[in-house]
Amino acid sequence: MLYFHAMGNALIHEILPVGWLQCNCSLVGDPETREAIVLDPGDEVERIQEILARHKLTVRAIVNTHAHIDHVGGLRKLHDATGAPVLMHSEDLELYRALEMQAAWIGMPVPEIANVDGLLREGDQVRWGGFAATVMHTPGHTPGSLCLHLPAAGEGTEKSGGMLFAGDTLFAGSIGRTDLWGGSFDKIMHSLRTKLLALPDSTLVFPGHGPATTIGRERDSNPFLRSSF
Repeated sequence: MLYFHAMGNALIHEILPVGWLQCNCSLVGDPETREAIVLDPGDEVERIQEILARHKLTVRAIVNTHAHIDHVGGLRKLHDATGAPVLMHSEDLELYRALEMQAAWIGMPVPEIANVDGLLREGDQVRWGGFAATVMHTPGHTPGSLCLHLPAAGEGTEKSGGMLFAGDTLFAGSIGRTDLWGGSFDKIMHSLRTKLLALPDSTLVFPGHGPATTIGRERDSNPFLRSSF
């Protein structure tokens, strides 16, 4: 579990790799109000619920960075368990409705589909407790891929990039693949150059798979980003 100071409070953040493809599901909570959001509940909803119960967290929103099956497989179960609204970008609705096709391609059971309660757009804010994260639409991995940026607060805020929940747009040492439905290498590179690399180097990046990193580390060492200038 990580404690990160943002918006003047200490933030509860647990990362739980779930499912066959080990999607990083993030649980992000306010320790004062006990409100939380859950990002990318791809599977193993019982484990997600155990962590929520351990911290006595109430889920205010379920946010999906994109609609690939390994990120959305647990949406219906978590929605039914918590009653929290399901949020994603409108450009990924078609992909989400094609879960049966995705399941057949990857060779796994078809999960139950959930109603999508809200559509996120560039610049929208997702709020819980004393926190607010800004939506960044970052197409390329999928048409509706998005990142959530949570700014830091307090001394040195102007130099601190806060936290970025990057989905499958940016990984430690790599970027999201673009050879699947709706993927575009040109679009993901544009998203990376114009939006993610515009963040401060100190920004902590939590990708949809694998270890955390920083914008500065990826700017200096990620072969896709180093070759983009």
